[in-house]
Amino acid sequence: MPRPRTRPVDARDIAAEAITLAGGGRALLLQIAHPAVGRGVVEHSDFATRLMDRFDATILYLTASMFGSPEEVGAMRRAVNRAHAPVRGGEGTTPYNAFDPELQVWVAATLYQTMMDLHGRVFGELTPDQADSVYEDFVHALSNLQLSPEHWPASRRDFDRYWDDMLPTLSVDEEVLTVSRQILYPRGVPWGMRPALPLLRLLTAGLLPPEVRAEFRLDWSEGRRRRFDRMLRFTAVLYPRLPSRLRRLPHERYRAKLRSAVVTS
Repeated sequence: MPRPRTRPVDARDIAAEAITLAGGGRALLLQIAHPAVGRGVVEHSDFATRLMDRFDATILYLTASMFGSPEEVGAMRRAVNRAHAPVRGGEGTTPYNAFDPELQVWVAATLYQTMMDLHGRVFGELTPDQADSVYEDFVHALSNLQLSPEHWPASRRDFDRYWDDMLPTLSVDEEVLTVSRQILYPRGVPWGMRPALPLLRLLTAGLLPPEVRAEFRLDWSEGRRRRFDRMLRFTAVLYPRLPSRLRRLPHERYRAKLRSAVVTS
C-alpha cells in the first residue's frame, strides 16, 4: 500500500516546501515580463554574473516575509531598501521605481501565484475555504517588508481577476529577452546542479502561461508538452511521499542564512 500523502494546507507550510524553489525561474520570467520591471532589471540588474545570488536574495525575501522574526524582517527590509534605492528611471511609457507599490505587488504576486500553481499540480487543489485562508496569510506575510495589505486585491477572487487582467499587459523586448536567456542558461551554477538545468528549463516553460511563453520565444512542441506532463505526474506521485523533513531541508538552509543576515546587518 502506498504511503499516504502528507499535504500542506497552511501558507507557511506551503512556502516551506522544497518544490517551491522549482518555480523560481517561472516567477522571475513573469516579473521581468512586466515592462516597467523588465526595464529596471535591464538597466540595473546583474543577472548575467550573479544569478544564484539574486535567486538566493529572492528566496531570503520570501523566507523573511513568511517566517522572519521582527529582527530578521528588519534586517531584510534594510537590505531590500539598499538594493531598491538606485532602481529608478525609464522613459516614455515604461518609467519605473523599485518602491512603486504597483510593481512590488506584481513581483510578490508572481511568487504567490507560482507557489499556488505548483502546489495545485503536485498536491491537488485546496478547498475554497483553505485557498481563501492561504491567500489572506500570504497577503499579510508578503506585506511585511514594504507593501501594506491594502495594496493587494481584497480577496482571492479579486486576485484571480487581477492576474487575468495583468497577463495581456506583459510584453518582452529584445533586451529583456537577453536577460531571460541569462536566467534560463545561467553561469556559475554549482556543478552538482547542472544536470538538472534542462529539466528546470522544461518546467519553467511549461508552467508559464502560453501567451507569456510565446513572448519569451520558448519552443513548445507537442513532444515537450508530453515530457512536461510526464515530469509533473512523476513529481506528483513521488514528492508528496518524501519525508517532510527532507522536503523542508532547503527551507532550513534559508532560515539559517536569514539568521546570519541579522548578525551581519
